[in-house]
Amino acid sequence: MTSLASAYPGIHFNSVTFTALEAGPRVIITGAVHGNEICGTAAIRRVIEEINGGLLTLKAGLVTFVPTTNPLAYAKGQRSGERNLNRNLYPNPEPKDFEDLVANWLCPLLAQHEVLLDLHSFHAMNEPFVMVGPADNDGPLQPFKHAAKEKALARQLGVQRFVDGWLATYARGVARRQQEAAQRKNNGESSSKSELLNTDVRYGVGTTEFMRSTGGYALTLECGQHKDPQAPHVAYRAIINALSFLGVLEQPKHAQPADQNAPIESLSIHEVIDKVHVEDSFSRTWGSFDQIKQGELIGTRHDGTPVVAAADSIIMFPDKGAQAGAEWFYLAQRNA
Repeated sequence: MTSLASAYPGIHFNSVTFTALEAGPRVIITGAVHGNEICGTAAIRRVIEEINGGLLTLKAGLVTFVPTTNPLAYAKGQRSGERNLNRNLYPNPEPKDFEDLVANWLCPLLAQHEVLLDLHSFHAMNEPFVMVGPADNDGPLQPFKHAAKEKALARQLGVQRFVDGWLATYARGVARRQQEAAQRKNNGESSSKSELLNTDVRYGVGTTEFMRSTGGYALTLECGQHKDPQAPHVAYRAIINALSFLGVLEQPKHAQPADQNAPIESLSIHEVIDKVHVEDSFSRTWGSFDQIKQGELIGTRHDGTPVVAAADSIIMFPDKGAQAGAEWFYLAQRNA
């Protein structure tokens, strides 16, 4: 019987772990979860070289580096191999695609660690930002108890914009999609594969959400635009600062500590809007963190229906190339 793995000759998974002589935190740092987001890969490889060359010194605990988390997407130079790895990230005993194979390797590896720093980049030119998790809670969606540790680590990364609310917003989107899917079924209509995936709240789980589900804590650092030459420097600085703060590395002389007195802009994502038809279109080219006034036209549905902002908002992750049934954009608001 031919295994799924045989469909990907020459592809393999790789991680590098350094363990200090003293006990300490177990940290994992990942790059290229999306194959065209390579600033983290470059920064991770630089840090590995500097540890091997004696320029950086381990102090306590261990750190695992994964330079190319999705090697198929990385080899293709595109966001995904066969689907978005940063969705539905769970081990699958019956893998159906390459990203399932990644999950079966990556999830147990994440679970062996306490802290994750996941390095990404984005499409439009904008300032780097960090995605943080929920407040401490005992709720059913994402119970958590390390919010203070997570935000303290986020302050070390050298960025001044924090964004939260991802999974809760995704769950609200799922509830709406489930109602829409039920209505389509009642009308005798079928749902696309992406529409069906989006009706499962588990599909909103990526690297950081999975890490929190194992009892750890995690940050996603968006280091800048994909091709911004500064993005690898943002990623490198974040790695050094995070590992120094956690006590895994001796802080090197060339470190650039973050300004702990710098003001932080805090945003919460609160709504996700889906693309319902391939011909749905934006009113203009939007970039993440563009401000939108109440009543302002954001886009137009294929049938001419306007999509407008119900309140003053900030647009995030606008995707003009989204498939029908997938997320089109998110809306956020500033926290007081």
